[in-house]
Amino acid sequence: MFTIGDFARHGRVSARMLRHYDAIGLLRPDRTHPFTGYRHYSAAQLARLNRIIALKDLGFTLEQVRRILEERVTTDELRGMLTLRQAELEEARATAAARLAQVEARLRSIESEGRMPTQDVMIKSTPAVRVAELTAVAAGYGPEHIGPVITPLYEELFRRLTAAGVTPTGPGIAHYEDAPEGDGAILVHAGCTVSAAPAPGQDFAIVDLPAVERAATIVHRGPMDAIVSTAQNLARWIEAGGHRSAGYAREVYLECPPDKEQWVTEVQEPLR
Repeated sequence: MFTIGDFARHGRVSARMLRHYDAIGLLRPDRTHPFTGYRHYSAAQLARLNRIIALKDLGFTLEQVRRILEERVTTDELRGMLTLRQAELEEARATAAARLAQVEARLRSIESEGRMPTQDVMIKSTPAVRVAELTAVAAGYGPEHIGPVITPLYEELFRRLTAAGVTPTGPGIAHYEDAPEGDGAILVHAGCTVSAAPAPGQDFAIVDLPAVERAATIVHRGPMDAIVSTAQNLARWIEAGGHRSAGYAREVYLECPPDKEQWVTEVQEPLR
């Protein structure tokens, strides 16, 4: 048997926390001296303590912890619950990280207000190109909407191209248009340059993107989550030069190494 102090040290918790768990009936001492009131715990109770701490650290309330423990879940069931909760927390962390990236991109745009872009902008014509593509709808044109849609589109596109024996012959090219649903929804076309012809049974589309006679182009370096600053620099350049945009820009993914900070993307905005 252990005193409350010894048990707290072995459990890596505070004695105050153990007193609280005792008070709410979550972890009672194995024995309590009838005269002194001293609490004594057994080593076997460390298993329950570990469950309490793990569940609490994963965001469950103490009342939820109580209900879980009272249901006498098995170790495998508990491991499954913890794994699921861990996945939820990791997803929340990824969402928070993406949101922070969006804030940083907007801050960079704010900091560059009133200044001409330091990135080189060119007006050039772009040739017609054949792409294999998959399409889906995003709720909006912001990176926070496009990213979660276009990333799985490309993963699925490359899987289908491999299965069909179609080899890309050039970079990925994404293009956009207003979705029929309206309300700011965007039709996302995730494409990759190919030379193959359309064929029956293909589970992807092969389309020919028309040439663009005049496009204002700018090179974006880094993850697409941070595209806002580059895109707005291009917009300021277009306006300052007396040009007019003719629609959504294409994105040509020139270099896409595993480290997204090293990505190189050319943004091509058609001009009237």
